[in-house]
Amino acid sequence: MSATGAVPAAVPVSLHEARGWLRLGATADDAVVAGLVRAATNICEAFIGQWLIERAVEEVVPLGGGAIRLTVRPVVAVEAVTLLSADGGASLLEPAGWRLAVGREGTGRLAIERPGAATQARIAYRAGMAADANAIPEAIRQGIIRMTQHMHDARDDDGLAPPAVIAALWQPWRRIGLGSGA
Repeated sequence: MSATGAVPAAVPVSLHEARGWLRLGATADDAVVAGLVRAATNICEAFIGQWLIERAVEEVVPLGGGAIRLTVRPVVAVEAVTLLSADGGASLLEPAGWRLAVGREGTGRLAIERPGAATQARIAYRAGMAADANAIPEAIRQGIIRMTQHMHDARDDDGLAPPAVIAALWQPWRRIGLGSGA
């Protein structure tokens, strides 16, 4: 199973906000700070188990009977399901041929009614907590700013652990899956 997603077009914390928090006036370090914000955002998404800003995902999964658990969450909508056969053929499945159920944790399960001879399915869907950066909860944004600060301050000390307040800010949104069947 493989899932690919576009890098988010926007990050939850602007370069201006991060520079202000770090008390950096000049713009000479903008590329470094922007990279730290992106890295802090990636760390946040990995910690909470959810994508923050909605974006497109494409996932290719084997068909083995039963519902398919989509990898990325929270699932917003499935846009297309394409059945793939062993001989290289592909056919777009009409929406009436599949059913999506999204659990309260944002986990999507897709049931394909009649896969026929298909061995895999390519599923195009959208996932993310919010449509844009302004809709991200402030506690998550504050954790990203603080993680950015931690990485900026610790750039010469690899052994320095992040402050516990970061995990405390992100904890309410943390979703943990238990194995492949969860």
